[in-house]
Amino acid sequence: MTVARSIGLFIAAGLAEIGGGYLVWRWLREGAPVIVGVLGAMVLVVYGIIPTLQRSHDFGRIYAAYGGVFVVAALLWGWGVDGMRPDRYDVMGAVVVLAGVAIIYFAPRH
Repeated sequence: MTVARSIGLFIAAGLAEIGGGYLVWRWLREGAPVIVGVLGAMVLVVYGIIPTLQRSHDFGRIYAAYGGVFVVAALLWGWGVDGMRPDRYDVMGAVVVLAGVAIIYFAPRH
């Protein structure tokens, strides 16, 4: 259950960071109401909290692995929200990044 919990937290953090950033983007770049930017900022605060729920005590390792998850989440967000479908190079890069995440975060250590 620990691996599933970690993956779920990585996904939740990715959605919070990209979602919050997107709301701020909408406010500042696309003229959405200020409340949209405020909501985005609140979601970004939640993003800052989510990684602390990981069971690992290694801040750097958590954030390094999360960076890879963010890459994949950003591509999926771009596809689902902006309609920019990832090409084969995006997919290959995402696979490489996820392999790196697995090695960094889930490799057995002493």
